[in-house]
Amino acid sequence: MTLKIVVTVALLAAFPIVAQAQQKPPAPAANMPKPTAADIQKLVQTISADKAKVKTYCDIGGLQDQMDQAEKKKDTKTLQALGAKVDELTKQLGPDYEKVMGGLDQVDPNSAEGKKFTAMFEPLFKQCK
Repeated sequence: MTLKIVVTVALLAAFPIVAQAQQKPPAPAANMPKPTAADIQKLVQTISADKAKVKTYCDIGGLQDQMDQAEKKKDTKTLQALGAKVDELTKQLGPDYEKVMGGLDQVDPNSAEGKKFTAMFEPLFKQCK
């Protein structure tokens, strides 16, 4: 389940970039480096230390559920609106969040590294329950 959440969060971070790519030249996410364990640890600590950021992080997860429903219904208008909300929330979490989430696209969630990264996000997942 947590693996699905990490993948979802990574996709959430990438969705606004994809939406912007339709309006602008290629998005910078394609050039984002794969995050290190230190990058993820720092991000988790930064978000965990700020109640407002924890709420924002959890709100992004809630929007993902809505995006999943819209995707099943093939409701692109709703998907775009939700993507815009996610984009705004992503900005509130800062550039480190965008960098890590953009870079997670390069990590296979089923690999040992992917599983390690998933486990590192567990403290944040627990705060969203």
